[in-house]
Amino acid sequence: MDITQFVAGSIGQWKSQRSAHHMIFGHFEAVRSEIEIVALTLDDPAAIALCQAYDLDPSQAVMPFRMSWEGESDWDESEVLKGSTVLVPIPDPNLPNRGRLLRDRGYAETIPAAAHYHITEDGVFVLITEYDRAAAEERIWFVNPNLRFRVSTIKTSDGSGVVTASFSSELRAMTTT
Repeated sequence: MDITQFVAGSIGQWKSQRSAHHMIFGHFEAVRSEIEIVALTLDDPAAIALCQAYDLDPSQAVMPFRMSWEGESDWDESEVLKGSTVLVPIPDPNLPNRGRLLRDRGYAETIPAAAHYHITEDGVFVLITEYDRAAAEERIWFVNPNLRFRVSTIKTSDGSGVVTASFSSELRAMTTT
């Protein structure tokens, strides 16, 4: 699997159930959300602007996409978790299963982020993002075309401790015609 196959397999609407353990608070959280992943064109202004923000040539990009989510947590039932981010994969020209993933909004910190990714031989997408105050590692894999799993850890920026660990199962919403 390469990045274009991974992104193509991710396009669609997903229902997600996430269990998160926040070590620093000693708290367990359950989050249910709906995720929509939509392909963008290579000439999409948001994708081009994101490449330019990192001084990268937009022609290096493949399969840009927008991910939007809306969900609810049992931690704070009055809070609606909602957001959207543009993501632009930039494959390494010398190593086809490695590259960078540009985001206009990060996962652990809601600031723009440029992560490094690689795809393992067995098709696991591994994303490592370093922020100012934290580092996140996500692993995403498909069990079948309509079910994927995601495991995430957020560590302190120096890597000395895990702050949050989570597991998500994501089921593609099936449409009927």
